[in-house]
Amino acid sequence: MNNQEQKHQRRPRYKGTHPKAFKDKYKELQPELYADAVEKVIQKGNTPAGMHRSICVQEIMDFLQITPGQIGLDATLGYGGHTLEMLKCLDSKGHLYATDVDSIELPRTKERLESLGYGPEILTIKQTNYSNIDQIISTSGPLNFILADLGVSSMQIDNPERGFSFKTEGPLDLRLDPSKGISAAERLKTISQDELHSMLLENSDEPHAAEIARAITLAIKKGTDITTTSQLQQIIQDALKFIPEKDRKNEIKKSCQRSFQALRIDVNNEFEMLYEFLEKLPAAVAEGGRVAILTFHSGEDRLVKKSFQRFYREGIYREISPKAIRPSAIECNSNSRAKCAKLRWAIKA
Repeated sequence: MNNQEQKHQRRPRYKGTHPKAFKDKYKELQPELYADAVEKVIQKGNTPAGMHRSICVQEIMDFLQITPGQIGLDATLGYGGHTLEMLKCLDSKGHLYATDVDSIELPRTKERLESLGYGPEILTIKQTNYSNIDQIISTSGPLNFILADLGVSSMQIDNPERGFSFKTEGPLDLRLDPSKGISAAERLKTISQDELHSMLLENSDEPHAAEIARAITLAIKKGTDITTTSQLQQIIQDALKFIPEKDRKNEIKKSCQRSFQALRIDVNNEFEMLYEFLEKLPAAVAEGGRVAILTFHSGEDRLVKKSFQRFYREGIYREISPKAIRPSAIECNSNSRAKCAKLRWAIKA
């Protein structure tokens, strides 16, 4: 026997029914092999690691009214949950285009959909920002239906290497496409206190923006490199020690969520991309075509609401949703990440 031959390495024991560390959740990360384990996680109202549970699926499909032969766009492919439902409605007739900027998750979603039989004859996937919708319609022509789900996918939030959450240690990155632009850590190195204060207010309505901006910029001036999620979380926590003890823990949690959201929006130019998409949208939709947009915070929702109302007044949209549609109580109870979602729609004149 070859003495150099390596011994077989046993897989690490699965740590309990729901391991805390992302790297230990190998059953959740391989749903094709461990369907029972994944289903147990979902039944508990959680999202399995490396997966994403699409929100308002029934409400969206009821509105879009997709029929075989139509041409449509899923502007934010993500895990492909909404995409899959659209493809089922097309019944191999017509075509669906899908875009996403995430260079890590997009190839995985494409492979997953191809394994289900949805290849280039029915589905065209492009790695690009949805603000480039004009480039899509130069090939597709006017679209019968469009969906834009503006939420960050669960597999992005849960992976500590992406740096989207303060709850786990990881690099302070927050880029939707890690291959482009600068990370949140790099962004903080050169930001002024006033600029950071404005960012926290405009991007997340942070009530403690002044205190947090002061603490972060002071730490940087003193030579602290804020390179990890836990470092930023600690600075925010220290900045809010003035909050009465009975409210402090909950307030710090909310401020961390809002601060990370504000940084993510800034690093990815999310408001600018959304505004550009909304401006190009009317020209991309066929007569009678339907548009559904799912938002997850007030800044996004305001932009969508105002755009739909303006184009409705101008007669470009013949009908818009009178108010935002919220996920059902049943969905919110089974998927906590649905609670802040708002769905708005428009129909082209």
